[in-house]
Amino acid sequence: MAMSLIPWKKNNRSLALRPQQTVDPFTQLRQEIDQMFNSVLGDWSGRMNLFDRATDIWMPSVDIKETGKEVRITAELPGMEQKDLEVSFVDGTLTIKGEKRSEQEEEKSDVYHSECHYGMFERTIPLPAEIDVDNVKASFKNGVLRIALPKTKDAQSNRRVISVES
Repeated sequence: MAMSLIPWKKNNRSLALRPQQTVDPFTQLRQEIDQMFNSVLGDWSGRMNLFDRATDIWMPSVDIKETGKEVRITAELPGMEQKDLEVSFVDGTLTIKGEKRSEQEEEKSDVYHSECHYGMFERTIPLPAEIDVDNVKASFKNGVLRIALPKTKDAQSNRRVISVES
């Protein structure tokens, strides 16, 4: 029987035990390790889990829309400033990098409280069409990054409508 210790590659077959069967100690250990991974790392479906909360990992939301002439990308980056962002385009892939910083200091009578949070993120987006890199435009306002990536003339002319018959 093949066994996987990787929680996101579990075999979906249930292990139904008959009453007279005993659990192999290695199977029991594997199940306990899987439970530990699931409780700490979550289900790997993209939702934030306990590990992310503990390490303060943050990933911005990104919307991607493609039209006949361009690809439009909108990223929500609340609390960030333009100087903390880097946008690059290499070999058909757009990369958005940033660093989010938050510092709080509070002093009341004889109590001093200080907290600092730092976190970096990187989103890499492969693009489906040839992009005219010289005419890419990006703007950042009120925590929203907007990028317009125009397609090359060849990419625009390659679009064909296919008729669907019933």
